[in-house]
Amino acid sequence: MTPAQPQLRAELDGELRKTRPAVKPPKPAKTAVTKIYNVVSMFSGCGGMDLGFRGGFDVFNQHYKKHPFRIIWANDINEAACRTYRKNIDHGIVCGDVWKALDTLPPVTDILVGGFPCQDISVNGKGAGVAGKRSGLYRAMVEAIRRTRPKIFVAENVKGLLMQHNKKSLETVLRDFEGLGYNVMYKLYHAADYGVPQLRERVFIVGTALNVGEFLPPDPARTKEEWITAQDAIRDLENIAEDPAFSHIWSKAAKSSEQGNRKLRSDRPAHTMRAECHGNIQFHYKLKRRISMREAARFQTFPDNFIFDAKLRETERQIGNAVPPVLAWHIAEAVIDALKRSED
Repeated sequence: MTPAQPQLRAELDGELRKTRPAVKPPKPAKTAVTKIYNVVSMFSGCGGMDLGFRGGFDVFNQHYKKHPFRIIWANDINEAACRTYRKNIDHGIVCGDVWKALDTLPPVTDILVGGFPCQDISVNGKGAGVAGKRSGLYRAMVEAIRRTRPKIFVAENVKGLLMQHNKKSLETVLRDFEGLGYNVMYKLYHAADYGVPQLRERVFIVGTALNVGEFLPPDPARTKEEWITAQDAIRDLENIAEDPAFSHIWSKAAKSSEQGNRKLRSDRPAHTMRAECHGNIQFHYKLKRRISMREAARFQTFPDNFIFDAKLRETERQIGNAVPPVLAWHIAEAVIDALKRSED
């Protein structure tokens, strides 16, 4: 190459740079922003419904993904349940009478959930229906919905609400919810169909605002042949000694009448976990003892890292009153679908 050639090459490169269009750096890819929905929780208990709506937990080697829900307010009257809730869900639960707590509600929310008390509706109750002092507390949910105007609300209760003797109670509840200007539907769910190893049937009443997509009940996740059995759920706890820190403790009450003589079958789900179960909670399918509170929690699908901040009697009450988190998780999935349909 002659001495003139480098200079010529530099001049040619300069001319090319003048005529070549500038190359713009690529724009950074947009990060998808997940919309977060605010949730108000009533009659929260130890947090079964709320854990299911929040998601992000593991049960029976299955992960239940986190949902875009943020619990901004919760309430329960039971001090022990509130302690457990604070330990596992959120420290901000309002503990006290629901009618007094209503004045601390946020002005608006996206979702409102709650399992209103069932004692007057339950088969084992006194038959007062929603005229009773406890089950009549559903009216606090009505008032909370009126104040906060959620897009969707979810109310849970026992199967007894659908029985003939409670027909007027059901009609009253539905009329009061519909009177707020919501499309209201109800359905009976069998928890075992959704991966809960328990023969538990519960009614969910769902109301959607008129500008929100239709709520479509979640399809069952399992057939009857695929139900999780009692042995599937608690086999690994058979040889573990009592451990209060793990809630692996059990009632030493003697056999009692009716449900007090029930014994688990290893090849089928457990019977329904009850709130008032001292002396009634079922016996182990293999061992000469009643099931432990941790085993009962397994049947309700609480993960093992969920710690109950209470002794035996209060723990069994919290477990029996709870909505199984896995069942609530499936309901939450359907709530998200309804919200997305209204936003598309």
